[in-house]
Amino acid sequence: MSARGKVRSQKTAIHEALCADYSLILNKVFEKGLITPREYRNLKSINKESVEGHVIELVDKLLDKGEDTCEAFLSLLQTDDDIVKTYPALRTLQLDDRGTLHAPVQDTSVGHSDVRPPPSKKLKKDERYELNSQPSGLCVIINNKNFSKPRRGSDKDAESLGEVFTWLGFRALMCKDQTKDQMERALKCFASQSDLAQLQEFNVEEWTGSKFTALQEAPRHGDALICCILSHGRKGVVLGIDDQPLSIKQIIGTFLPPANTTLTGKPKVFLIQACQGGQAQHGVFEELQADDSPSPTIPKEADVLVAVATVEDYLAFRHITDGSWFIQSVCEQLKDGCPRGEDITTILQRVNWEVGKKEGCSAPGAGKQMPEVRFTLRKKLVLSPHPNCFVAK
Repeated sequence: MSARGKVRSQKTAIHEALCADYSLILNKVFEKGLITPREYRNLKSINKESVEGHVIELVDKLLDKGEDTCEAFLSLLQTDDDIVKTYPALRTLQLDDRGTLHAPVQDTSVGHSDVRPPPSKKLKKDERYELNSQPSGLCVIINNKNFSKPRRGSDKDAESLGEVFTWLGFRALMCKDQTKDQMERALKCFASQSDLAQLQEFNVEEWTGSKFTALQEAPRHGDALICCILSHGRKGVVLGIDDQPLSIKQIIGTFLPPANTTLTGKPKVFLIQACQGGQAQHGVFEELQADDSPSPTIPKEADVLVAVATVEDYLAFRHITDGSWFIQSVCEQLKDGCPRGEDITTILQRVNWEVGKKEGCSAPGAGKQMPEVRFTLRKKLVLSPHPNCFVAK
């Protein structure tokens, strides 16, 4: 296994160990030249609620730098006397003669006793959404790939979403290459829990562990909804394969009262991978500087989270093989954060950070992307891996 792969496979254990003294490990990687002075200042000054948040940012930064940096990082963890004394938990991660790590923490399966959230204040029942249904809910994916010029890489995004949300206990259902009218009618069918006969028009498929296959059972709402739209788009809209626009506001409204009441009070998450304009977004260089009584009613717009790949007016990047920056980052951060008990807004904030660091052009700052998250969630939404489900890391 590569050094980068070893770090990635052991991230949870490394995070837990290094939380003992964040300042020491930050100074050590800087002294070894693994991060630049600018990166050191950034990592030292970021505003995180917990030590673990700082450690995560540091390890992610080193992973982004590639194989040589990860190899040097592993060597530092094993050979520096101060590190060995300060982080005794790292002793279980020593390399053996075959170059593999001992006692790996279970990152690829759920229901393992070693996978546990970090120490934190336990949320009260009324502070988080209860996801008790089996399955937890529906993950609806509209995958519009085949325009006049195909959106290559969109299938990769759909598969990644199917895999990760099935792992999180949802039924992942996909319909592909929908016109604007088909999208509108398909979403209404999902919202109204239509039977199989009504859904046949849209060729709905379900993720079955390794691929999408024909839907065998009508969908039923659980305690949450995930709706993912993968398509072209313009400001405030996504496009059907006929290039006709469907507003994001209308998509959300399909699942809100009075159109839908079965999801009232339940969290509804919308992930939109689509351009929101034609402008190229440019980077700038930053300057561094050293309530309680319940109500019997709720607003109909409550309990919604919308995460869009880019802010309005700008393009969103998609790799023709590896998938889009936004969706791939969402899936990876869900894999990392959900076993630790992180809520979805914390996870999506890290997606913003990760995507915002990427460069779409060879010239620094010439091609940037900034996702946008807005929500009316009234509680914490914590998605938990489902027992006996597995996800690739």
